Amino acid sequence: MGTSLTAEFWRQFAALLVAAVIVTFALSAALDALYLRRQRRRAARRPTDPGAPKATPLPERPVVRTPVRH
Repeated sequence: MGTSLTAEFWRQFAALLVAAVIVTFALSAALDALYLRRQRRRAARRPTDPGAPKATPLPERPVVRTPVRH
């Protein structure tokens, strides 16, 4: 026995979908802000001891050019 999807169903579906998008966006923004704050605090706490080993810089990557076909 099949049922048809009424206009009320679609209104509720749209409202729930919009609410889910808003909650997801807000939660994502809040978690991003917390993560960035944590990173900044860690960076501020790092010791500036001149004898501490420093991270080695990444080597420069060579530029690779593809041959031009005529």
